[in-house]
Amino acid sequence: MSLAYQALYRVWRPQQFIDVVGQEHVTTTLQNALLQQKISHAYLFSGPRGTGKTSAAKILAKAVNCEKAPTAEPCNECDACRGITDGSIPDVIEIDAASNNGVEEIRDIRDKVKYAPNVVKYKVYIIDEVHMLSIGAFNALLKTLEEPPKHVIFILATTEPHKIPLTIISRCQRFDFKRITAQAIVGRMKQIVEETGVDCDDKALQIISRAAEGGMRDALSLLDQAISFSQDTVTIEDALTVTGTVSQNFLNQLAGAIHERNAAAGLEALEELLLQGKDPARFIEDLIFFYRDMLLYKAAPALEESMERVMLDEDFQELANQVEPAQIYELIEVLNKAQQEMRWTNHPRIFLEVAIVKLCQLENQNPSSNVQVEPLLRRIEQLEEKLVQFQQNPGMAASESAAAAKKAPRPNRKGFQAPTGKINEVLKSATKTNLHTIKGRWGDLLEMLAANQMRSQAALLNESEPVAASDEAVVIKFKYEIHCQMAMENTRFIETVSGAMNDYTGKRMQVIGVPEDQWLKIRENFISQRGDGATEGQANATEDPLIAEAKKLFGDELIQIQD
Repeated sequence: MSLAYQALYRVWRPQQFIDVVGQEHVTTTLQNALLQQKISHAYLFSGPRGTGKTSAAKILAKAVNCEKAPTAEPCNECDACRGITDGSIPDVIEIDAASNNGVEEIRDIRDKVKYAPNVVKYKVYIIDEVHMLSIGAFNALLKTLEEPPKHVIFILATTEPHKIPLTIISRCQRFDFKRITAQAIVGRMKQIVEETGVDCDDKALQIISRAAEGGMRDALSLLDQAISFSQDTVTIEDALTVTGTVSQNFLNQLAGAIHERNAAAGLEALEELLLQGKDPARFIEDLIFFYRDMLLYKAAPALEESMERVMLDEDFQELANQVEPAQIYELIEVLNKAQQEMRWTNHPRIFLEVAIVKLCQLENQNPSSNVQVEPLLRRIEQLEEKLVQFQQNPGMAASESAAAAKKAPRPNRKGFQAPTGKINEVLKSATKTNLHTIKGRWGDLLEMLAANQMRSQAALLNESEPVAASDEAVVIKFKYEIHCQMAMENTRFIETVSGAMNDYTGKRMQVIGVPEDQWLKIRENFISQRGDGATEGQANATEDPLIAEAKKLFGDELIQIQD
């Protein structure tokens, strides 16, 4: 059995600048420099893997040494070009910095640089993965790189330019190689399959090019694998199997189940996928890209080239028209979170299943909320109108509400009963300091509620005031029982007031509401039960309703209280 077979990416390595796909900004500049004979002494080629850095370096080495120079392209026919291609000319030296990263290897280069080339015009050093050199090796290279002899050219190639010292970068002409577009990769692969006589489905090539993520070498390796895997023709299924990518039909099916809020169908589809041996991490990435492409398609349907994973078939377009952008943002957020969690677990499948169920439930909440939100908003508006009426004419509003209560009594609705036991406990440990602190900030509380679009809560507090406060709780007296009841049944109101008390006093206080008529009885009973001597402190910690009313009318400054 012959082992002479060479991988596609080696056979089809570019031999001229025109073959370096997707890097026209680099190749055009280099060709102009060659024609004008303005060759630099050092170049830095940086960019992702498989984008043509080393190939461009070899082509440049041939072009400067070609017997037909100055030329924009090496002829690949003269002895110099052929010798550099097959590696037989010792003046073009390729060094792998990953395995030759020490100071000694670079000193060896530095010592030999001064010798003139043996065969061709220029000595070319191509140092691959140059970021792997040690600091000592970089320092040894510095001076040589800055002022090499006229017959020497350095070409440094790297995937990680940020790891190279700036002193090295500043001594080179830098060229950044870009990721190759899916379209350009497909074009190159079509040329290769046509010339090698392989039968290949166009959509299979698209799947391979998208899986390659901008690297031509990755694409050709996958194509090689797909050709070996296939029978006579490289089909879409072959390409999906080799790349580990999930088929478009499957993604459409799963996205449809999520849109229809059918968790069972979603989990069944996922089970089928995992049984086929697909990797959960790869799958969730495909699903994120699927929704990303859907978002781009909705924003700009014409930009087909910007799609990462999706082919614009009928099912995809139909589904994209049904899903709202806001839903897509939410879906991507959930998937992204699941993807992060999957990186740190030994059971990624569980997170994937949870994410699918969560996506179905996320969608489930939207339609119901759309149905209910309008009546709720109308109800809130009605309540706010009533509260404004209460505020403007509390007596009439209270009598109206009492009359309405008589006309249409609610079977479960009893009059509000203040928690007498709790209020008595507060009175036992109430202090004047706490009460004065809260009273002093009462206006701030009302302003804060109004500023936070909580007008209905602010309206409830307009006819109310704090009357006693211990370290644990504050008692708020309401002029009307209905106001007190509405306030105490409103969880948001209680939380807001309690939070404000915490801000003003530094203590987390329970909020207890009491209607005015009940408060007078509770206070009177408390004082009489405790006896005059024992209750002086507690009585002073609350405020007599008559004094409070006088203060409202004339202000604190004019009132003088005498026993």
